[in-house]
Amino acid sequence: MTTLSPALRELGAASLHESGATPLPPRIRPLDPAWRICGRAFTVDLTPGHNIWLHRALYAAQPGDVLVAAADTDIEYGYWGDILAHAAAERGLAGLVIDGSVRDSTDLKSIGFPVFARGLCVRGTGKDATSGGFDVSIQLGSTTVHPGDIIVGDADGVVAIDAGQVKAVVERALQRERSEEQIRTRIAAGETTLDIYGLS
Repeated sequence: MTTLSPALRELGAASLHESGATPLPPRIRPLDPAWRICGRAFTVDLTPGHNIWLHRALYAAQPGDVLVAAADTDIEYGYWGDILAHAAAERGLAGLVIDGSVRDSTDLKSIGFPVFARGLCVRGTGKDATSGGFDVSIQLGSTTVHPGDIIVGDADGVVAIDAGQVKAVVERALQRERSEEQIRTRIAAGETTLDIYGLS
């Protein structure tokens, strides 16, 4: 299981992005805005219209991992639903990020397994594997996600952090949080954002 610092688990995706994390496409949103994910990326390259690699990946991934899946351009399928969510929860996975659609949204929210997806689609998938795989680098929009990247997601979006840069990114994000707390104090004392940021 990947051990991540408590600070990383608390920092917001926006603060991490401003501190060096790479954003995933904003079209990928949590089904429930209250959901948050943080874990090692276990990447999945899907065969368009088929979800066999998700079935395989959730048993190859380690507890605490986040499944990160690319569906290429063929998003009009429900690649993930309540059965897979139940199985992933039993395995102790941390969540799913998919640049594609899912279904069974009411059940997914009831299960509570965090799912960040591009959309919803009732259309079912096949189970062939003419292409694809897992634990390989994948492309989500303009962002390449590598196996082992750290994934953090919340209501604002999802970011990826190179595993070797996590400590530096977290330190910068914590400094940013401290700086913004000082700014909020100055605003409460009557200063304007124009003055604080030198915009006047």
